[in-house]
Formats: sequence, structure tokens, C-alpha cells
Amino acid sequence: MLHYSFLNDSTRDRLFHRPPQELGADTDPTTLATGLGATLYTPGTRAGLGEGILKRARAGCTSTVLCLEDSVADSAVESAEDNVVTALRELARRRTTGVDGAAPAQAGNPAAGVWTDDGGRPERLPLLFIRPRSPEQLLSVGRRLGDASELLTGFVLPKFENSTGRGERYLRALERLNAELSLRVPLRAMPIIEHPLTTHRETRHEALLAVRDLLRAHRGQVLSVRLGGTDIASEYGLRRTRDLTIYHVGVVAEVIADVVSILGRADDGWVISGTVWEHYSNTERILRPLLRATPFEVANSAMLRQHLLGANLDGLIREIELDQANGLIGKTVIHPTHVPVVHALHVVSHEEYVDALDIVGSEGGGATASRSGTRMNESKPHRAWALRTLRRAEAYGVARPKVTFVDFLEASIK
Repeated sequence: MLHYSFLNDSTRDRLFHRPPQELGADTDPTTLATGLGATLYTPGTRAGLGEGILKRARAGCTSTVLCLEDSVADSAVESAEDNVVTALRELARRRTTGVDGAAPAQAGNPAAGVWTDDGGRPERLPLLFIRPRSPEQLLSVGRRLGDASELLTGFVLPKFENSTGRGERYLRALERLNAELSLRVPLRAMPIIEHPLTTHRETRHEALLAVRDLLRAHRGQVLSVRLGGTDIASEYGLRRTRDLTIYHVGVVAEVIADVVSILGRADDGWVISGTVWEHYSNTERILRPLLRATPFEVANSAMLRQHLLGANLDGLIREIELDQANGLIGKTVIHPTHVPVVHALHVVSHEEYVDALDIVGSEGGGATASRSGTRMNESKPHRAWALRTLRRAEAYGVARPKVTFVDFLEASIK
């Protein structure tokens, strides 16, 4: 996985002070989880699933979940499972033998998911995950994949909680599958916090503490934690409009705060991703848009701003800003148009990078003005932020001075 791999060398050099680093299944788990970016959910029933994965990867998608749970009707579960297994087996065959059965022009690396396309050019898969409905389905699908499971990074575990033992059963199933497959890099778990026990106020704290203890006991298996905003809101019959963010939905915002408080602490917590943004077509607007015109005017990108407003992407931008302010990294998305927006807002600005380096390099504590002169850096209180920022820089890169998210959007949106 390499963010902005679709850019040519001259564009990458123009935009990046420090380019993104390539990440793979054997990268440090915290850095890998930080680099997931916009995780695109795809129903397991989707036709042309394997080619669709490659197409999205060419356009910049770096992580994908093949869903066998809520996005699939109960009557279509078996066919969805067959479709996912067939698609991944075909991708594995193409990596090994080439598109037409001939030897590929360039040998692939199973761990990195690199092989060649029709023209002999190397291709990268996004990091691939499957979301099963149950621990039993996790085992069944993994066994059916066999060697093709090398293409997976892991499984997304829905409605995760452990007050009833559900979480333990999921992690034991994954542990058993890893033992059976004997992969070079074991498959990892991404539990989703969305079960009523972990979200209802009267049970939430106790249930989240039980989840924390379980995840600590299985730390080597867990890549990151995800938030199921749609399921949480559905408990109250709620759904946000394009004018509002998930933080305007009070009961969901409370859950996010508690999840970060218990599972996202700097000393021993996990990377936690933002909830899904579920709008992708133009709908009636009630409130005034909050996407400022100035950054786009400076970059001579007024048309880009109009595109973002028309496609509801200004709301997504606003929500990502709030995600990051509340300790979340990356985001679940449902449409390819969301991917470049998420990634552009995760590139580290040059000012942030310089501040982070100065804070980490400071010895003995104290406070100093930032080199930009715009804020104060305190080396002890800001150290956790600085380390987190440097991990983000490794995954998404560092922008050159005066290069903004608008420039990355311009380079990414076709």
C-alpha cells in the first residue's frame, strides 16, 4: 500500500516535502492502522468484484472491506460469500500466473500484493479485509480461500462486545484460522464498536471496559478499532443530513467520546477510525456551506470547490476535521469519490511536521514558540501528538510549504 502511488514523479515532487512510505501487512501495526485512510466498503454481492478492487486501487484506494454483513440481504449471503471467494482466488491466480495464464512480466510479492497488469506494469492491491456475520463464517470463508488468504490483511468484526462472549469467540476463530493457514503474516482483526451493549448509556462503560481488557489480552491480533455510526444511530431511529456531521447527533457523539476515552489513550490505546460518511449525491441544502472559498481562490480552484459542494463533499471535509480533533484517524467510506478527500486531509502539513520534529527532539521539557510563530509548543504535553503526527507523516507524507489539501485534491480528483 502506497498513498498517492498514482501520481507521476514530477507531481509527487511538487507536492511532497517528504513522500508517503510504502506500507504492508508486516509494517508496524500502529503505523499500518494509521495509514488505512479511507476504507471503502463494498458489498460482497457486487458484480466484477476483483476487477473493481484493482480499478479502485489504481485511483488511490488503499484499503477495502468486502462486506458479508449488513450490506447483504439475508437471502443473498451464500451467493455473496461465493462471489468474494471467487474474486480473491482469481486475483491470487493473476498475481501468480499473469492475466492470460502466462508467466507475469514481473514476479509478485505475496505480502505486498504486487503483480503485473496486461501491459506488464506492477500493480498494488489495497489492504483487503472481509466483514463476516459470525465467527463461524469467518472460519468458513478463510478456509475456502486457502492460499488466496495471503491477499487479506484481516477481518472486520461487526457488533463487537464481550459481555456475552461474542468478541472472544471472534478472536478465537481468527486465532484458529491463523494456526490452520500458517501465513507469513497472520491475519488481524478490526473490531467495530456498534453493539447496543457498548453504546447504550446504562451498559456502555462496563461493556467498553470489557472490550478493552479483551483487546489487551489479544493485542497482537488487533490492528485497529472502528466505529459503527450507522448502527449506533439506528438504535434511536436517527440519521444525519448532509448539512450536519455525526458530532451533531448527540447520542452518537457521546459514544465516540467514551470509546476514545477508554480505547484511544496515548499510552496504550488503539488507532480508532471515523464513522462512515453516507452521502454521495446532490441533495437539497438547508444550511449555508462552511467550506471557505479563500483556499480554493488562492489555488485558482474555484471549480473544484463547486464540485465538492455539489457532491456533498464539503460535509465530509467538515466531519473529517472534527474526527481528527476528537482523536480519530481514517474513515469508513461508501463511494470512491470520498477517498481523495479523506487522504488529502490526512497529509501532514509542513508546519505540523516541523512542530512535531521540534517537540520530539526537545530534551528536558519547556515551552517555545513554533518556528512559524503561530503557536506554542510544549514538549511534554504535546509529545503524544507529535509522535502521532510523525506516524501519520510516514503513511501519508508531508506537504511542501504553502501546499494545501486543495492542491492534493486537484491532483487526485479526475
